[in-house]
Amino acid sequence: MIHSPVPRIKISVTRATLLPRIILTTQDQQISMADISASNGHGVLHVEARRKSCWYEEEIEQDLRWCFALNSILHTGATQYQDIALLDTKPFGKALVIDGKLQSAEIDEFIYHESLVHPALLHHPGPKNIFIMGGGEGSTAREILRHRTVERVVMCDIDEEVVEFCKSYLVANRDAFFDSRLELVINDARAELEKSQERYDVIVGDLADPIEGGPCYQLYTKSFYESALKPRLSEGGIFVTQAGPAGVFSHTEVFSCIYNTLRQVFKFVVPYSAHIPSYADTWGWIMASDSPLTKDAEELDLRIRQRIKGENRYLDGKTFASASMLSKAVRASLAKETQVYTEGTAKFIYGHGAGHKFQSSPA
Repeated sequence: MIHSPVPRIKISVTRATLLPRIILTTQDQQISMADISASNGHGVLHVEARRKSCWYEEEIEQDLRWCFALNSILHTGATQYQDIALLDTKPFGKALVIDGKLQSAEIDEFIYHESLVHPALLHHPGPKNIFIMGGGEGSTAREILRHRTVERVVMCDIDEEVVEFCKSYLVANRDAFFDSRLELVINDARAELEKSQERYDVIVGDLADPIEGGPCYQLYTKSFYESALKPRLSEGGIFVTQAGPAGVFSHTEVFSCIYNTLRQVFKFVVPYSAHIPSYADTWGWIMASDSPLTKDAEELDLRIRQRIKGENRYLDGKTFASASMLSKAVRASLAKETQVYTEGTAKFIYGHGAGHKFQSSPA
């Protein structure tokens, strides 16, 4: 573990290696330092430091990188399933990075989590029993537990180390973790749903992005939605999932394919999106049900006032109406999409998960 203060640092995360090399620099002279590392016993963090700057850098595509200034590195390591880091960033506050991909930042995570949670719960007439796939950082549970109708939330995450890490470090979500309505299950979400006989009013997919070697991509497949997830929804139940980048150019990575896959399984499917500053892109979510999803802005605002404790910072009725009105280019692309997400034809966001390293290692 690296403690603050640390040298001014650049963390370079690339497709080939999620935990990069350390190079210290002083102005124009570059000095290599062998085996300078920070580890929790599994992963090694390599960094590049400069005298006057400290940057996090993420490779979004082969020819496109996104970077921002850091104050310090709070933690790095690896679990059985994922590489993990907690960074203190200058523009976005504390930021959680898993498998080389920024998951959330404290300055703007409310946009992502309000968008993920509230549309589905507000479209349901009275959501009481909720299931979260993933959601280990606790923010999704936090938003769900603001709903007065909710009596029980089952949060199922495969990675206990990430959950415990987030409990310790993400102060904003501590109340959610200790809410008596929350039941934490450490298991694969598919296995948990397949063995369960319960039915849920809303199932929320707060999974990591589908990246090659990651732990979650099978949970975006048509077979999973049909055989494991849909049977666990109650009558009138709603499923909502994060669905990756949804920008004019980036939506073809996985968003359009996930949308088309859900159209094969549910009668009513609503895609929507919002700009997330720390992601440097527009992000997408998809809501699906066999019951119509047609609440207007006024009805959503009424339900917000009646059901949700405290004020939303981002989402209200008009905001959702705007979010679900996708651009002309994206609408046209979604209408033409033919690919269905299966394990044999999986699409991935750029990058590799920790599992890829294990799969590539000799037995």
